[in-house]
Amino acid sequence: MTVDISTLILAMSIPSAVTGFCFWLMERRIEKREKERERKEAIREKSEILTVKGIGAAIALGEATAEAVSRIPDTHCNGDMHKALEYARSVKHEQKDFFVEQGIHEIY
Repeated sequence: MTVDISTLILAMSIPSAVTGFCFWLMERRIEKREKERERKEAIREKSEILTVKGIGAAIALGEATAEAVSRIPDTHCNGDMHKALEYARSVKHEQKDFFVEQGIHEIY
């Protein structure tokens, strides 16, 4: 039995083509998952930024309210408001320091 060389090459190329096609499909699926992961990560990052901004806004509002209430002559602010105001300012500065530190670590 003689096998023609072109028949042999054709018979060998079919499994290679099928395998190549399967790898191409897998690569496309991996690329789609990676793009989806990157999209979700961008959304998560934006959410974190908005959360931090919201916390900053809430602290600023609390500080302004405490300052305004303490200036009203008829109110008798107890030590709790002053402690809360100091705590809010402390947390604000601690958060700012943390973000500065993270920024420097990211640069270097």
